[in-house]
Amino acid sequence: MLLMLSTLAGAASLLAVVCHMSLRWTHILQQCSYQNPSYYRWLCENRAQWTPARRWVVLPAGLLALALPLALWGWVVCAFSLLHIWLNPSRHGRGAKKPLVFTARVKRLLACEWGLCALLCAVTLWLWPPLCLFALSLYTCLTPWLAAWCNALNAPVERRIAQKYIDEARAIVQGIPGLTVVGITGSYGKTSTKHYLYALLSAHRHVYMTPGNYNTTLGVTRAIREGLLSTHQVFLCEMGARHVGDIADICRLVSPDLGIITAIGEQHLETFGSPENIARTKLELYDAVREKGGRTVMNWDCGAISGRRYDGGVIRCGSGGDCDYRVSHVEQGPHGTRFSMAAPDGETADFETRLLGRANLQDVALAIAAAHQLGIPLAGLRMAVARLQSVEHRLQLKNAGAYTLIDDAYNSNPQGAAVALETLAGFPAGGRIVITPGLVELGEREYQLNFELGRQAAACCDYAILIGQRQAPPIREGLLDAGFPESRIAVFDDVQDGLSHAASLPGGSERTVLLLNDLPDSYR
Repeated sequence: MLLMLSTLAGAASLLAVVCHMSLRWTHILQQCSYQNPSYYRWLCENRAQWTPARRWVVLPAGLLALALPLALWGWVVCAFSLLHIWLNPSRHGRGAKKPLVFTARVKRLLACEWGLCALLCAVTLWLWPPLCLFALSLYTCLTPWLAAWCNALNAPVERRIAQKYIDEARAIVQGIPGLTVVGITGSYGKTSTKHYLYALLSAHRHVYMTPGNYNTTLGVTRAIREGLLSTHQVFLCEMGARHVGDIADICRLVSPDLGIITAIGEQHLETFGSPENIARTKLELYDAVREKGGRTVMNWDCGAISGRRYDGGVIRCGSGGDCDYRVSHVEQGPHGTRFSMAAPDGETADFETRLLGRANLQDVALAIAAAHQLGIPLAGLRMAVARLQSVEHRLQLKNAGAYTLIDDAYNSNPQGAAVALETLAGFPAGGRIVITPGLVELGEREYQLNFELGRQAAACCDYAILIGQRQAPPIREGLLDAGFPESRIAVFDDVQDGLSHAASLPGGSERTVLLLNDLPDSYR
């Protein structure tokens, strides 16, 4: 009886460790969009997450189970298991910036991982109880890779389930008579443009937009199935991409009538491979709209867009004289922006908005152009433009008490970062502070682009607070290379520590803090 209790106690404790650690690695896999190549790349780049001795503390327990007296092995394994859980917090829940979401897919993945573990436990218990404890100890140490293996094992089932939902969503879109679908993509600015266009159209049409960051094929599918109604007249569909073909997949799902391309820049180079692949993927929206006989509103101030050849169907929006929608007479200050806009039909209107920065101006202009294309006169948009609010975490101005905060936490690309720094430069000198963990997912260009970020920041801020040890060195080198005083550079491991330090810097009520990017848990 004592032997059985000892064995069961040891096995149960190891099963608890397996469950605990599988949540940790499933959390990372979810942040890698369930893409095994991205997940394996993360494991290679973050060896410190799984190589320390504390990650392998249960393995000696399994070996001891083979050598200790039968009545003791289970209790020794229990002790080692508790030590393992204490030394290795999962960080998938309350302490995470973006907690693990227990979707149906995650539940199926965990069921596979835990089911294999239970099967291993049952077989080895039947063969030889000490072997069970050793096998479970080894299984626990392999959980970083088991998450990916189970993900691959579940892949055929996931594809069938996903296709069923995609077909249902496509039928919903096609079944709404008179629905106008507006596809919105770009390396940056697509979420802001979507929100601004929604605000401009809502007074005139019944509009639905993809919520939050639902901008993948499955995210758009879920948004359609959960929110698109037969009474909606316009559907604003944000389209994100990490691989060539992602935008084309979403276009096949929603069949857009009008397109908006906000910008093309270096982002997700690890998965795209090259800037040309990024451009080709973003322009998949243009190709889909043109095939349907529609038109695409493009940010003509973006050289990566205006420098290409097109086969008709382009609506140019920008500040150049050759633009169809031309922005002029721009006046910017800490309290907002004033500008004029001319339409292709000759109509002109003056606008005023509380939004800050060149990036917001470009996004607002694209939204105005798209709304005008949908039949709303420029004059009918002036009041809505004046009422526009900043999109959360995108050059959002906040009063943080000890300083004014420009929250640009969702900015994760070099071009957007340059615009954010330009916005910070417009505030009073002496108290301008940038807090950033740098830019990621830029492949071989990551070091150089973070170095350039440091050089750009040197001309726009008075203090630099760098977060984390991965991107800090190249940003610091860039700052120093541009002549920035080393005494005004600080490095912290956590954003909150950086914000606390910012409150202690000189400048008083004139302090302005730019929070430039905030990395997810997979980069902590």
